Amino acid sequence: MYTLANYKMVTEMGDSMRPTFRPGDRLLIEQIDATEIRRGDVVLIDPPERYMAEPVLRRVIGIGGDHVVGAGNRVTVNGKPLDEPYVTDVYEDPGVDPYDVKVPEGRLFVLGDHRANSNDSRYHLREQSGSFAASGVQGRVMENSAAPTTLVTIGGLGVALTLLGIGGYIARRRAQRRTPPAAPWLVA
Repeated sequence: MYTLANYKMVTEMGDSMRPTFRPGDRLLIEQIDATEIRRGDVVLIDPPERYMAEPVLRRVIGIGGDHVVGAGNRVTVNGKPLDEPYVTDVYEDPGVDPYDVKVPEGRLFVLGDHRANSNDSRYHLREQSGSFAASGVQGRVMENSAAPTTLVTIGGLGVALTLLGIGGYIARRRAQRRTPPAAPWLVA
């Protein structure tokens, strides 16, 4: 069963996920278990110490056991080239060497969609093949957020109505305290 506690809103602050997400975009994040993470998911992840303290958005390219090979803007996973229409970088990043890694179990190989401006797994290959702990995933960006957005809206409306009801109850109680009791001989 999903509740409002399974979702949170975040604002994209960086540029590493362009063109998919731009700075200032509001994104709905669904909390998931590490076993629910799939290749291609965009996840909000607690970064290792090599990043700033804030969680980062990155696309999952490889999961534990996958063989990821990259050269320039070409990436293969388990020998199959990735179709990445979300990557629009036309120039290869000269600061990135080719890589060939096996993703450790329980970990994720992640890349930003704006490869020329993304501090991702490629830059930290000496530390567990550049991978992130799957247990550090806070959730995945909802692709179709209509249902959860409706849930959030209805939940917010429920909170507002509850507060309105409590306010009405308090107002009635205060009004009753101010009204003097009726004389006993007037009570029918």
